[in-house]
Amino acid sequence: MQKDVILFDGVCNFCNASINFVIDHDKSRRFCFASLQSDYGQAILREYQRSVQDFDTVLLVREGKLYEKSTAVLEIARHLAGWRWLYLFRFLPTSIRDFVYGLIARNRYSLFGKADACRIPTKEERALFLG
Repeated sequence: MQKDVILFDGVCNFCNASINFVIDHDKSRRFCFASLQSDYGQAILREYQRSVQDFDTVLLVREGKLYEKSTAVLEIARHLAGWRWLYLFRFLPTSIRDFVYGLIARNRYSLFGKADACRIPTKEERALFLG
């Protein structure tokens, strides 16, 4: 199975906690990860013609398709043990879901803090990270 790639803001404490959550609940090891600031993340941003300086959304790359914001979150959740039920929110209009997502994204540093550097994966997690 080809792994789905989750791209995230590597200096955001909330984003790092979210990645830890995904790792803990991804029992099938479907996902691998890269920070948006990494060489790999920057290459993906360029490939999909996204800003290489805008890190305010999580991105999911699956089979050549790019998902972002609330849609990425729901696509990720649908594969996490105990959290698949969240996928039911896909029936809400994207504009509403992305509005809520945007509120959190815009305030994530003030609410959760910012690290000085990207997260360093543990020895066991290292194989899950790209770039």
